[in-house]
Amino acid sequence: MTITRTEPEIRHPLSTKQGWASFAGQPNPEPPRLLPVEDWQRLDGFERELYNEARQDYHSALLLVATPDIRRVIHYGSKLVANNRGKQLGRRGLLVSGASGTGKSTSITQLGKKFQIDLQRRYPPNPERIPVVYIVVPPDADPRSLAREMAAFLGLPIGKNDNPQSIAHTVAEVMRRVGTGMVLVDEIHRLDLTTRKGQDASDQLKYFFDTISATFVYSGLDLEESNLLSGMRGRQILGRFVPIKTGPFAYRTDQDKQDWVKLVARMEQTLRLHKHQAGTLIQRADYLHARTGGMIGSLDQLIYEAANDTITDGAERITKAHLDAVLLDGAAVAQFQQHRPGSDR
Repeated sequence: MTITRTEPEIRHPLSTKQGWASFAGQPNPEPPRLLPVEDWQRLDGFERELYNEARQDYHSALLLVATPDIRRVIHYGSKLVANNRGKQLGRRGLLVSGASGTGKSTSITQLGKKFQIDLQRRYPPNPERIPVVYIVVPPDADPRSLAREMAAFLGLPIGKNDNPQSIAHTVAEVMRRVGTGMVLVDEIHRLDLTTRKGQDASDQLKYFFDTISATFVYSGLDLEESNLLSGMRGRQILGRFVPIKTGPFAYRTDQDKQDWVKLVARMEQTLRLHKHQAGTLIQRADYLHARTGGMIGSLDQLIYEAANDTITDGAERITKAHLDAVLLDGAAVAQFQQHRPGSDR
């Protein structure tokens, strides 16, 4: 049996037109076929390396399953799109806030992907159309840096002497011309509205909001505790945006536990391991929640990194030892140690 390696594709960041187009046009990754035991055992060293690599790449590329928070963001975001259609005044945006690892960026990018796919199904193909613009707010953002992020996504050349106003006017004109209907602004917590620079950057975003007939979606870390919503401009944002809070999976009621078990089961079904028995991870649902604090990003890392480790060491099934060996983010580690038996709490 011959196994070949395909040339890796160049990956552009989501905050570029090429990267977003690749993301929005890419179907969910196809699971590699598990070989029959006889064929698997006959693989030589190089073939086995390629086979293992394909399964590990698949695990690493898997998107998070549709959690309740992701479904809520897509549901309310889609409703806003429908309500905003045809409006120049009175449009509303979506404000997604939550702790790190709760799926904020995943939620808004899945919303943008759904919007773009729905638009492409509804209208004839148009290579000039750019339905969605996605940017990440740079640290210490000011009006010029925000306008440059927008321009960079659109592929517009920017001269070093171009002023923020001219860049913004050009960006707005191009976005209207190419039919941009959704603007995703991630890491919005980086705007500090207690500073002059942050206030000017907020005014820049408001200019885009007012002059482009699109649904705007902002996402950031714990926005209620940031300086984004302070003062007059903060009140203005709250008056124009519908807030959604993302959070970790609760684990108190029977319904909470059932929802968590369903999530673990769906993730377990995606594994491409030869000896893993379905239900093994479900039996460790309590442990998985304790290790991750219900954080979806941490759960994703824990399960898929453990799966890839079992491919590397040849076990082909996830054991408690594999799970214990995965190093998670500091927040997950801290809360796990706090609630272990024998802790001070």
